[in-house]
Amino acid sequence: MTQSATPETKHLYIETVGCQMNVLDSEMVVAALRKQGYALTQDPACADAVLFNTCSVREHAEEKAYNNVLRLKQLKLAKPELVIGVMGCMAQKDQQKVFERVPFVDLVVGPGQLHRIPELIEGARQGERHQLAVSLSRREGSAEEIKRSHETFDPLRDPQMRPTPFQAYLRIQIGCDKFCTYCIVPMTRGPEQGRSPDQILQEAKILAQQGAKEITLLGQTVNSYKWVDGDRTTRLADLLQMIHPIEGLERIKFVTNYPKDMTGELLQTVRDLPKCMPYLHVPAQSGSDVILKRMKRGYTTADYYAMMDRIGEILPGAAVSSDFIVGFCGETQEQFQETVEMVKRCRFKNSFIFQYSVRPGTKGAELLQDDIPEEVKHQRNLDLLEVQNQISLQDNLRFLGKTVPILVEGPSKWSVRKGQTGEFRQMTGRTPCDRIVVWDGNMRQTGEILPVEITDAYAFTMLGRVQTHEVVSGVSQVAEPEVLSLGSLTTNRR
Repeated sequence: MTQSATPETKHLYIETVGCQMNVLDSEMVVAALRKQGYALTQDPACADAVLFNTCSVREHAEEKAYNNVLRLKQLKLAKPELVIGVMGCMAQKDQQKVFERVPFVDLVVGPGQLHRIPELIEGARQGERHQLAVSLSRREGSAEEIKRSHETFDPLRDPQMRPTPFQAYLRIQIGCDKFCTYCIVPMTRGPEQGRSPDQILQEAKILAQQGAKEITLLGQTVNSYKWVDGDRTTRLADLLQMIHPIEGLERIKFVTNYPKDMTGELLQTVRDLPKCMPYLHVPAQSGSDVILKRMKRGYTTADYYAMMDRIGEILPGAAVSSDFIVGFCGETQEQFQETVEMVKRCRFKNSFIFQYSVRPGTKGAELLQDDIPEEVKHQRNLDLLEVQNQISLQDNLRFLGKTVPILVEGPSKWSVRKGQTGEFRQMTGRTPCDRIVVWDGNMRQTGEILPVEITDAYAFTMLGRVQTHEVVSGVSQVAEPEVLSLGSLTTNRR
């Protein structure tokens, strides 16, 4: 009896940069390709297909992506059947330009066309070259046609591609209609549109069944989420109420938030639902009203400070992080100093600080002059980071001697760098307010929620020791230190 041949396993190498949206996109692409018989490899030389999931938020990220692809030229020459693809926001923005800069790339796929990657790879294997699959631009069709062309594909999930097996991203919204003058996202991700709450709830249940204890809801402006079905309107607060009862789910987060949509109703929902974590990422981008108007952010510093007061009144103990762009077009030293004062007044848990980079296709590139010298941008970056680091250290020191519930993510970055093996390693996890804690532990702790006493603190990390090996269910048993209450910002209290 002749035994049928087993199909040879094909291998995929995928490299992902950028935001959580990109991480989720890569997870779904890998899940789709697994159904086509692909297994992951960490070595592009062993791969049958190589994909680069790219970001367009900054020029540096784009140039790094191009350089990474160009490094594969020798491999492509030695292995012509290797399929090389560029996907993500840079692919949508540059389109044919990718083929011009890197002629040996086989396919270019925008974020809204990722569901086509399996067929495009197969086409490349059959000899088709320079396949382009991108969404419509904002002026290339009707509003509905444009939306559908950007509709992100969410049918499949792959737990092995997640940050940890116990943490998962769940997209509730795609696209953005804010059109900030510095931002390319409305062009690369398309119009703002929410997903059906029924789809979201079903996917959340699947994630919990797969072992996810923490789910982070994703959207470009996640708290702007809105779904209208007849006379029923569903917003983010309603989604949280729907997801909260799911069995096995212990923590719920959501990013990234827009300041003017941080409503009292949403904050009260976070306060009243124990599984909702008291952590909010709300980009401010600048502390100057002049710069905010030039950025077309749609709010003033007074609006932002009022939001922070509202958070302090409704959700005391919450941690707020932010984003800032330094060296934006025309920014004076006095306007930069206003940003420094905002950081001091709001006392963010941490801030992600970026030097302004012109993005072709944005209103900033079209209408504004990038007139701040690079050395000035760099110095302002350093100065603002120093202020933020001092605040982060001061607030982390207030945790000393406190015991907080930590979701154990696995070995720490230090442990991985040092090549620690075996059962006992330095472990890492996060508090409910998203602070990182490391301690000497063991691999059996991974995925548990444990009470950890804080023994030392730095600006980015706290050190601790596990108080008991019993799993903490939920977050209500060990409270965050009340000393971190935001309070009223008029008195500059946290």
